[in-house]
Amino acid sequence: MSLAGWRTFIAAAAAATSVSPQIALADESGISFWLPGLYGSLAATPATPGWSLATIYYHTNVNASGGAAAAREFQVGRFSPTVNVDLNLSLRGQADLMFIAPTYTFATPVLGGQLSATLASVYGRNSASIAGTLTTAVGPIVTTRNGFLEDALVSYGDLYPTLKLKWNSGLHNYMVYGAGDIPVGDYNPNRLANIGIGHGAIDFGGGYTYLNPTSGTEFSAVGGLTYNFKNPDTQYQSGIDFHLDWGVSQFLSKQVFVGFVGYAYQQVTDDFGQPAVLGSFRSRVLGVGPQIGYIFPIGSNQAFLGLKGYGEFDAANRPSGWNTWLTFSISEAVPASAVAPTRHKVSK
Repeated sequence: MSLAGWRTFIAAAAAATSVSPQIALADESGISFWLPGLYGSLAATPATPGWSLATIYYHTNVNASGGAAAAREFQVGRFSPTVNVDLNLSLRGQADLMFIAPTYTFATPVLGGQLSATLASVYGRNSASIAGTLTTAVGPIVTTRNGFLEDALVSYGDLYPTLKLKWNSGLHNYMVYGAGDIPVGDYNPNRLANIGIGHGAIDFGGGYTYLNPTSGTEFSAVGGLTYNFKNPDTQYQSGIDFHLDWGVSQFLSKQVFVGFVGYAYQQVTDDFGQPAVLGSFRSRVLGVGPQIGYIFPIGSNQAFLGLKGYGEFDAANRPSGWNTWLTFSISEAVPASAVAPTRHKVSK
């Protein structure tokens, strides 16, 4: 593949990794601010200076039982922290969300790297249901809730700003980022399903991408930590979360790559404000699955279309299942001045 082809592909694909953290609920109900799988292949590669736009359709279907289901029941049922008698509960959830993330990448270097700024938003449908029996007790008073609860919401979520700084050194690419949550989305602590998370959060991390144009081999990994602020409606504060997203791919041509993606998510400190029966309520989940990416021109711009999916396993205190991501991004084409001209030998 030519140098021009690689730069064009990388710039368009990198625009698709500019979305910031997000999703529907906080750790207090078993779901994190950070959405595992957010980053993948080419995460740390530089993008084309100027504006780009990424859109992601995200679908997930999850289940949980025991404490992870009870956390949601405690939230909407407003049970006081008590000694638990029975946690015979099951939770099912499904979300269809559309994320929109405009990004501006600065042409002037900052600390020798490339700076970009993103402000993402989300709109979509989130649904959840709980079935079973939850029994709690305060002294001689016993409260039991039986049956089935169901809720669904179509609305908007929070705003998610992200700043990234990237460096390139031959085959090696490096990145640091800072992201956050501005809690302006649709959230009600008495609902089973929400789109906004109800509290602020900040997340910092770094990433690395190895990209070999000769062999077409690529590997990326991005890790970070999330600090969650207290939810003012529930007085609940989720613990600190560690997350690692990775992707490995092989370029089949200058337009197509295939490979695998995965993630690991582990809460590293305890929650505060949860019912005593739930204990520290540290959550964990792993995920892995296939991916494919394709680049094509749209007028004078470059577009990227990517599909990836994850199957989750080894979950604790967190709903788990499967999720798919369909990403479309469009960015400015690589300027001709950025590509070194081919030198031809002239003979007489």
